[in-house]
Amino acid sequence: MADSSNKVALVTGASRGLGREIVKQLADAGFTVAAIARDIAGLREVRDYAGKNVSTFAADLGDIALLTGLFTTITRQVGDIDVLVNNAAIQGPMGLFDTLDFKQWQHVFDVNLHAPMRLCQLALPGMRQRRRGKIINLSGGGATAPRPHVTAYAGSKVAMARLTETLAVEYKEFGIDVNAVAPGAMNTRMLQETLTAQLPHEHDKAIKQQESGGAPPEKAAELVAWLASPASDGISGKLISAVWDGWRDFPNHKDDFSKHTDLFTLRRIIPKDRGLGWE
Repeated sequence: MADSSNKVALVTGASRGLGREIVKQLADAGFTVAAIARDIAGLREVRDYAGKNVSTFAADLGDIALLTGLFTTITRQVGDIDVLVNNAAIQGPMGLFDTLDFKQWQHVFDVNLHAPMRLCQLALPGMRQRRRGKIINLSGGGATAPRPHVTAYAGSKVAMARLTETLAVEYKEFGIDVNAVAPGAMNTRMLQETLTAQLPHEHDKAIKQQESGGAPPEKAAELVAWLASPASDGISGKLISAVWDGWRDFPNHKDDFSKHTDLFTLRRIIPKDRGLGWE
């Protein structure tokens, strides 16, 4: 992977799980990393784990009003943001939709969607001025299929996928690539929440995932690091599975991407005969 020395990456949800591995791989690639999370002790552990190129910032991303000041502090201390990784997310309330507390449901959107949107707004002017940049949003399985009883999380993740595609089109002329990553079903805190909730559509699948070990976070972190690097330049507006997609070979198929713009995106499936005379 190309050297990324003198470049700055900002990573949210950085104190555990996938965020921790993303910070590690970006630091190993030469990035100076600004790591954001609520857990101060966890941030200390990440800094020890990932190395001296990591600066930590404790913040609750659910408090959108604080993000402007936080971003200013980060850029003053660390430098202009070349890569933004919106990894932080919460699963939120689970159960039948009409039984859920709406404020808790809304809070999921603040953390999973509104905070990433605001960070994009703050990072994009500098990227646009420098005519380069990378934004990587964590989306995942919650965006690609129905998730009964997990409506807040699923809704926020599909919104992230569409935001990714839209920003990719808006900022293409400025050399800014925007992509989403589906990390796979990992054995994280969210899995434990699902097991505890005893969801009828999720419980058996969650038990099998726990027993199998789940998708390794290192694999998704490797994809994020690749998308942050010059090796992925020009690939934008895609939702890429770390587990299932042959993303390492993408640079050899850039002509295919230009010809088939719906590859690795979310789209309606429309029958050839729109009069529903099914073929």
